[in-house]
Amino acid sequence: MAARSVFRSGLFSRKVAIVTGGGSGIGKAISAELLQLGCSVVIASRKMERLEAAAEELKRSIPESSVPAQVTAIRCNIRDEDEVRNLVASTLKLHGRIDFLVNNGGGQFSSPAAGVSLKGWNAVIDTNLTGTFLCCREVYNAWMREHGGGIVNIIADMWRGFPGMAHTGAARSAVDNLTKSLAIEWAHSGVRINSVAPGTIFSKTAMENYKELGPLMFQKSVPCIPAKRLGFPEEISPAVCFLLSPAASFISGATLKVDAGQSLYNTVWEIPEHTAWPAAPEGENTHALKETVNDLKSKL
Repeated sequence: MAARSVFRSGLFSRKVAIVTGGGSGIGKAISAELLQLGCSVVIASRKMERLEAAAEELKRSIPESSVPAQVTAIRCNIRDEDEVRNLVASTLKLHGRIDFLVNNGGGQFSSPAAGVSLKGWNAVIDTNLTGTFLCCREVYNAWMREHGGGIVNIIADMWRGFPGMAHTGAARSAVDNLTKSLAIEWAHSGVRINSVAPGTIFSKTAMENYKELGPLMFQKSVPCIPAKRLGFPEEISPAVCFLLSPAASFISGATLKVDAGQSLYNTVWEIPEHTAWPAAPEGENTHALKETVNDLKSKL
């Protein structure tokens, strides 16, 4: 059952949104809340079976107050330019408009950078960066250039690098910059575009995607989060709805961090003790530090 939205019923009545990656996790929560608020939603991803199952579940959760909102599943690999064009054209054929685009589709895997193959690198960059760009470009050219609209890109907590997932850190940082660039280029068309940067968000899908690493990854994250708990998709969707709403009418090119302060606090990546760096230059300050350390040791 979808969480009850904090926004008023009918807020997005007769609006139309595309949500990539809308069949699971954060994307599914965003789709559910948009539907609650009266918005018709087209959910898209590569796996049609999962997408159709999610669409059926979402249909059952649409409240009577949201009628005539509807949810439609369209298969789309966002890395494929032709499939993105088909997604946009099919949405326009079905609804005659596209008010919102939520670029949530993406994917990555855990690996130290030295172990990432070129194929693995390109797969993550093509999905998380190029796929986002293609969706933005096609929606803009096909509809928003003349009619305006709102776009929200889902990125990540990559503000201090992303050790262990350097590929997605690079891609998500690029999307953050893309968001800022498009906010200026498309302002004259009445397009507002912002990003949401989630912290560590638990979902069944995320747990499955990371396989045996999933439980450990989530467990190790908790001490690094000021709230001392994981976040959930239903805590990301209200931020997206806010940025698409009239309440954010003067906000564009911004990134909203939804991470309980995690990006300010700590990191799960541990650096082992080592002496691999060159020694500091000798001088009065290094001698003073040694004396201070020796003095502390003598008092312990």
